Amino acid sequence: MNLHAMLVRRADEGRSMRVGLIGAGKFGSMFLSQVRRTPGMHLVAVADLSPQRAREAMTRVGWDAARLSAPGFAQARRDGSTFVMDDPMALVAADEVEIVIDATGDPAAGIAHALACCRHGKHIVMVNVEADALAGPLLARRARDAGVVYSLAYGDQPALICEMVDWARAAGFEVIGAGKGTKYLPEYHSSTPDTVWAHYGIDEADARAGGMNAQMFNSFLDGTKSAIEMAAVANATGLSAPADGLSFPPCGVDDLAQRMCPRADGGALESRGQVEVVSSLERDGRPVFRDLRWGVWASFAADSDYVRRCFREYGLITDRSGNYSAMYKPYHLIGLELGISVASIGLRGEATGAPRGWHADVVATAKRALRAGERLDGEGGYTVYGRLMPASDSRAIGGLPLGLARGVALVRDVAAGQALHWSDVRFDEGDDAVRVRREMEAQFA
Repeated sequence: MNLHAMLVRRADEGRSMRVGLIGAGKFGSMFLSQVRRTPGMHLVAVADLSPQRAREAMTRVGWDAARLSAPGFAQARRDGSTFVMDDPMALVAADEVEIVIDATGDPAAGIAHALACCRHGKHIVMVNVEADALAGPLLARRARDAGVVYSLAYGDQPALICEMVDWARAAGFEVIGAGKGTKYLPEYHSSTPDTVWAHYGIDEADARAGGMNAQMFNSFLDGTKSAIEMAAVANATGLSAPADGLSFPPCGVDDLAQRMCPRADGGALESRGQVEVVSSLERDGRPVFRDLRWGVWASFAADSDYVRRCFREYGLITDRSGNYSAMYKPYHLIGLELGISVASIGLRGEATGAPRGWHADVVATAKRALRAGERLDGEGGYTVYGRLMPASDSRAIGGLPLGLARGVALVRDVAAGQALHWSDVRFDEGDDAVRVRREMEAQFA
């Protein structure tokens, strides 16, 4: 409740937190728009593959070009300016940086940056949820061993869901379910970058003119991003992944209490304590009334006559039994809220959500019949989408993690809708991301 006051105090004392950002894309740009106006935070450096693009992004969101002229880390620290460069590992290693934000979206890069932060004693905010879904439990363990904080990114839906789960549990409620909303129909699982704009109702030429990345947008539509984010939530909260994967039940905010409770009690969940994503579309394509497409939710149980009475007295919407209710947040502000993670780490030494175990995984699943010799093209592409499953099930079948299903060749045919296995592809055991993932599988088995 007092983060801002603590930030102001740090600024007044001349002890602003020293932050480094890797990746100045959409998420990074949203953070850039806010950090320049936040007391107690000094963005010492930005690393991007294209420093010129990063500078353009910074001026576009309101930065004074004069503040981007620092020739190095030391100068930036002395005069409060920002060093823009193209070497993320140098940013991580710099003494002038205390907290590193990975906003790259590349799982292999995220793993490398997190491990480097552990070596150099830097806290890390992992915007890169793809890296977290691939190896987050091991990265968080490495960070704890190194005495640094590994954190999910506030403003992104997983951290906001974790906050709601923590609120409910700290208030003494059992969490029945938690998740987010999205636009979903079953046929979206086979969507490709060629079909994505029609599903969104966006003109393809307008999308190109706006610089919109078809494969990235398709990952939100085909179910992959939902699976990745729910894996992060399950691993951070201990909530379970549904055995048959996310079912995306249509549900508006007024129906959360009734729908997001166990099937045995008339709801849509397999059991108490699981993650799920609700759809903003009915199965026939009609919009859900008061949908939660951009928001997050958590359902919880009264489990006593007294609390059920309190639910009634204070106007909570419940299921028909009066035992289940839900809270929701209708929107998330993505990078505009990311400073909460930085402040929480720098002022309290606390993550805004972090993996505590390996409970859920995202396994590459064939969008169509695939043939031996084809190369997989990863998240949002033409060949596979990500399916959420319990980590124990993924281990049992030797599931190929979605985060490593890019650029690898199939060694056998795979039927449409089939989960892929490590044995279905030719991969490099010496690749750093593969090695870290294999280590995680062994450690958490």
